[in-house]
Amino acid sequence: MKPQPWKTALAVMTVTALLTGCTAPESGGTDVPAAQQPAGSSAQPEIVKDAVIPASDKSKSPAAATARTDTVVVSLTEPGGVFNPYFYQNGYDGNVTSVMFSPLVNIDENGKPVPDLAEKWEISPDGLVYTYYLRPNLKFSDGSPLTAEDVAFTLTLLHDKAYDGETDLTETHIKGGQAYKEGKADAIEGIQVIDPLTIRITTEKVNARSLLLLGGQPLSKAYYGKNYAPGQLDYLKSLHAKPLATGPYKYDQYIPGQEVRFTANEHYYGGKPKVGHFIYKTTEGDATQFFQTGETDYSSFTANPDNLDLLKQLGYANINIYTSTAYSYIKFNHSKAPFKDKRVRQAFVYGLDRAKTVQAAYQGYAQIANVPVSPVSWAYTEEGINPYPYDPEKAKKLLDEAGWKPGADGVREKDGQKLIVRYFTTKGAVSDILIPIAKENYKALGIQLESELMDYNALLARTTKGDHDLASFSTTLLPDPSDGVNQFSSKAGGSFTGTNGYSNPKVDELIEKGTATLDLAARKAAYAELYKEIAEDPPFIFLAYRKILSAHNARVEGFRPNGYTGLSSSLPNLEIK
Repeated sequence: MKPQPWKTALAVMTVTALLTGCTAPESGGTDVPAAQQPAGSSAQPEIVKDAVIPASDKSKSPAAATARTDTVVVSLTEPGGVFNPYFYQNGYDGNVTSVMFSPLVNIDENGKPVPDLAEKWEISPDGLVYTYYLRPNLKFSDGSPLTAEDVAFTLTLLHDKAYDGETDLTETHIKGGQAYKEGKADAIEGIQVIDPLTIRITTEKVNARSLLLLGGQPLSKAYYGKNYAPGQLDYLKSLHAKPLATGPYKYDQYIPGQEVRFTANEHYYGGKPKVGHFIYKTTEGDATQFFQTGETDYSSFTANPDNLDLLKQLGYANINIYTSTAYSYIKFNHSKAPFKDKRVRQAFVYGLDRAKTVQAAYQGYAQIANVPVSPVSWAYTEEGINPYPYDPEKAKKLLDEAGWKPGADGVREKDGQKLIVRYFTTKGAVSDILIPIAKENYKALGIQLESELMDYNALLARTTKGDHDLASFSTTLLPDPSDGVNQFSSKAGGSFTGTNGYSNPKVDELIEKGTATLDLAARKAAYAELYKEIAEDPPFIFLAYRKILSAHNARVEGFRPNGYTGLSSSLPNLEIK
């Protein structure tokens, strides 16, 4: 899955968590244990339980909201305008595409695969052959038919040598896929269209991710493949802002800086949604104010007691508190000299008071992250994991061992280079708390931290180029534990998944081992071993697993956000009462 900026762990993930991704129970009290804390460090408060809190007085709904009888408005940070699930470079575009593009296979609120455009599927006993059976009479949003040929085209396009998006289908090892990618074949041998409603895909290697990867969102061959020629994909750029898809809503208009508009898709296989119009309001501003004045019907908020009390007092808000499957982190630039030494990275983890940061920022609505998977996942374990308690003396010792000695001005140096690091992040309540803590913590170690705030697109562009030393991000929702670790593979790439040079052969081996079987127990054992290895050789500073605090105007029924699918599964069922 694609990461979001650290701001996302609070504001952006509020919305990305709304739509892209994947789930924890909406209610029922998922009670997450607090992370281990060393004696004398900031203790983390008791973790808030997941809950659904109904509105106490629907009549208090603002007039601006009540006047909308056929439109639902949700807040979203400004997207980038690339509305194609296989080409976007901006996580907010992922929110937009998830409104319009449905996959063959989706996931439910517990992260388990469920039928979507495909009414069923079969996996051969050896785990190598996947057969998908499409629902009859499927159509794209322009009324044209969706068949197995469109699925075959999409899988072929993603194997094109010119494809440079974030979806890596090569890991599914479709028979003949590599030959096509290298221009040695005119078609992919393992993709077989049986009939208009059936497609069979033969792979050469078992991969637990293949079911969802192969069963992704189909693109129209007639529309997106009209001018297709192997090795030439530039023509697709003109279609990114004119999407043709299959989801509950279809694209209407994008007004940069203001909103993205959608209309109900009359060709949606589940029936035309009852709410005729859906809008992402992208105008920058206070999400709380927009919700209070009725300009939006749904929003997420910084999860803390004050905001929960405020939402309760509004009366008309249906409130959801649920555990995200995402995690937030600070990314090292492993191509920079200091971070090539794992002792330096370990020192940066020991030297940051994560407990103090999480407590101050979330007040019980998050816990410290020590492994790259949420506590709601079946693969979560911290058994045998070094929790990296705040230990500045340990951090100093590691820096000494790595050859970074205090200089005359107190800043450590080695080979004439001072330990001055540039930290990039986005503006937000969490960064307002984290930056002063980090500066103070690292200064005490002899590290000079220089922070720079920027908008999300600038953050993404500059970290992609490797301008940073450290940068804060959060993942999007993670349907599978592999999604939270793939970026640590030396074989990974792309703007979202690049770690700027992290490489560990054992990590590579364990990542592959985690998906090389369909047996859940074997996968869990592989991930437990992987978590120990990345604790010893940290690719990131893991920060927090957080709760999502969201609310919607009670006049709108059908919102059931969760930690796996966010809002996407709710859209077909929305209804204004």
